[in-house]
Amino acid sequence: MDVPFFLSLFVLSHLLLLLHSFSAQEDNKIQVTCPKSFDCKPFHQPLSFPFFNSTYSQCGLCAVTCGVPNRHPQIQLGNEGPLYDVIPWYDVIPVENIPKNVYHVQIHDQILQTHLENRNCNAFTDLKFPDSSSISFTLINSYLPFFKCDKSSDLVSPTEDHFKGYHNYTKCKDYNLYYKFPDDPLPSLPPDLPSCSVIHLPLNSSNMNATASDPFHLLATTFPLELRVSEDCQKCYQGGGQCQNDNQTFHCATTNKVVSKSRKLILILGTVVAGIVIIVILLFYIIRKLAQNDQSTFFWKNKTESYQNVEAFLKNYGYLAPKRYTYSHIKKITNSFRVKLGQGGYGCVFKGKLDNGCLVAVKVLKGLKGSGEEFINEVATISRTSHVNIVTLMGFCFEDRNRALIYEFMPNGSLEKFIHDGNSLTYHQLGWEALYQIAVGIARGLEYLHRGCNMRILHFDIKPHNILLDEDFCPKISDFGLAKLCPRKESIVSLLGARGTAGYIAPEVFCRNFGGVSNKSDVYSYGMMVLEMVGGRKNIDVEVDRTSEIYFPHWIYKRLELDEELGVLGIMNDEANESARKMIIVGLWCIQTDPLHRPSMSKVVEMLEGSMESLEVPPKPYLSSPPRSTPDSSTTFVP
Repeated sequence: MDVPFFLSLFVLSHLLLLLHSFSAQEDNKIQVTCPKSFDCKPFHQPLSFPFFNSTYSQCGLCAVTCGVPNRHPQIQLGNEGPLYDVIPWYDVIPVENIPKNVYHVQIHDQILQTHLENRNCNAFTDLKFPDSSSISFTLINSYLPFFKCDKSSDLVSPTEDHFKGYHNYTKCKDYNLYYKFPDDPLPSLPPDLPSCSVIHLPLNSSNMNATASDPFHLLATTFPLELRVSEDCQKCYQGGGQCQNDNQTFHCATTNKVVSKSRKLILILGTVVAGIVIIVILLFYIIRKLAQNDQSTFFWKNKTESYQNVEAFLKNYGYLAPKRYTYSHIKKITNSFRVKLGQGGYGCVFKGKLDNGCLVAVKVLKGLKGSGEEFINEVATISRTSHVNIVTLMGFCFEDRNRALIYEFMPNGSLEKFIHDGNSLTYHQLGWEALYQIAVGIARGLEYLHRGCNMRILHFDIKPHNILLDEDFCPKISDFGLAKLCPRKESIVSLLGARGTAGYIAPEVFCRNFGGVSNKSDVYSYGMMVLEMVGGRKNIDVEVDRTSEIYFPHWIYKRLELDEELGVLGIMNDEANESARKMIIVGLWCIQTDPLHRPSMSKVVEMLEGSMESLEVPPKPYLSSPPRSTPDSSTTFVP
């Protein structure tokens, strides 16, 4: 007899004994069931799921204590946290005309009321609700955002510099408050100040005597709260189960009554499972014999560690991370992924609309590469930015294997369709003034990433596909999956392997003999992209008629050196010719082989906005034209 035979026999016998024991014990169990509803004065109608009477346990998601003399009912949100008074607002829960998994309840925060009455600055503490994979809580109607800026920090600049148009309150001991009414004109957002945090508190819209200078009178202690039950939890409850969360992981626990009714089915399924287990054991034995180097265990271990790494990052990142959405909410935003905007190796992008009517682009990711570095990079880097030429990340989803990033919607798509594929139906020709302004805008965005943030951000994947255009053709840098954070004082960064897209990668990124990797690597990618904007084609084009034209930078350099006509499309006047020459000279400076010879992005902006007479023609780039067998330049390399 072989080892698998004895192992299979052992598993089958123990499964059958376990099922028999389960069947015998089932008749002796006391059936414990949860009431479907319960009365709670002063509500006119009984309350039901997700609320449960606090005298029971594990029968819902929010415990309600009723019947205490001379006081309102009290509710506890989740399994922990403070108790809130429940103020009768809607007699029927859930509310009509909203999804079945959404409930509204009006609560009163006694602690907040005490702080406001005593004019205690502890009132300005962010309301934290214990969201879980089963239920989430959101303030509805009006709420007021406050910026709390530490007084002791030297990093806080005068109010008129960063909070122009905001009201302020300076009487708190440790911090100053800056705030803006929801109906006031929306000011420009202040920059990312490490000494400031953002909190949201309910607004007392009924207080007609409130003044902007006294924030204590602006806040409400009684406010409506939206409870949104996840689709999985709603289905679990409708099927007779109870939603439970262990370490924020959802699972559906069935009641004893349901188990009792399904005993015969379980016995049958148990026998089938035993047979399947035996087959799996045999298959595993065969595969193990055939495979000389079985890496499956290693793969799944790394997969689990990847998700743990991302969850740990999101937990540690705290309030700096944008709003987190559930996957069910992502489906609602995108109308079940109805309108696809684009597709790539990362996944698909869908058009969506937030609850406030704002249009967004939802990038649904597939696969979690490595340790989840790309997802972490996207959230960590772009959340630190606030610039007109950087795309805004408005939220994200990380739920089991479902991951998505929510960006502001860019109606004109990517720059790529405006400078490549002249024969494509999606191609649109832009004028030289528009191309020039786009080049300047991208340069300003990169300058901000390199110098304007507290941590320098190196993008490592600047290319036309990652430049998005809004309705006014204002460019915005996107896709920070390969980005790297580094201190502003450090000029050289450590990098394992090459990252970026072929055709735009700086020489030093894939071969350290050319120099150290730094922000000058982004400058090189920018230069290659600008030259593509000028030429209206890929820099490397093996389909041209003459070999001398395969590598566009060398071809255009020769024309510039001989002071010939540029020979590019669309130049109709002297102004267009000057814009094109500026872009060519700046692009050629940016793609110098030695990183030390490339200008900084600040210098690039200065060169583009300066006079033509102040520009010098750079040396010819050292790298020679590639052969006609050049591989596809769309390949992305990561470490």
